[in-house]
Amino acid sequence: MTKDQKVVAIQEIKDLLQDAKVVYVADLEGLNAAKSSDFRRQAFKQNIKVKVVKNTLLQKAMEQIEGVDYSEMFVSFKGNSALMISETANAPAKLIQGFRKKEEKPALKSAFVQETFYVGDNNLDMLANIKSREEMIGEIIGLLQSPIQRVVSALQNKPETVEAKAEEAAPVVEETPAAEAPEAAADSTEETSAE
Repeated sequence: MTKDQKVVAIQEIKDLLQDAKVVYVADLEGLNAAKSSDFRRQAFKQNIKVKVVKNTLLQKAMEQIEGVDYSEMFVSFKGNSALMISETANAPAKLIQGFRKKEEKPALKSAFVQETFYVGDNNLDMLANIKSREEMIGEIIGLLQSPIQRVVSALQNKPETVEAKAEEAAPVVEETPAAEAPEAAADSTEETSAE
């Protein structure tokens, strides 16, 4: 690879990393062409960018990115490396997990997720269980909706209960004046005869 080709390759990696919030580096070594193609196809369906890179070029590109110090990941850059960029924190981990149900590879080398570094394949399960932004928002909305739904339900049922109470109270209100009326008349009669 010529110096110019290396500069172009580093720039391509930098472009991928520039605004990335979720960065995984995986080992795809041992996957044949068909399996590698299948892995890429599944990644594409899940909106995960996959690029096989040279470790030295990846490290140089990461060193040039401002705002994030990727140096914790450099120890994992050995052998075959595939850079995985995603918008969803757990998507690459779930993809790797799903693929490993049938295959021994890919293996997780390292990851940068939610401003935290994870080094080693032993972190794969933890990364797969990280809730994505969409899942978190869905849970929060669900939690917020629950009390609101109870209030709305109570308010919707309240007119029925008010009407039912009014119907129960209405006959009592009608009977009370009629029952009191004869007594009041009798009282006024007694008062008049006593005079």
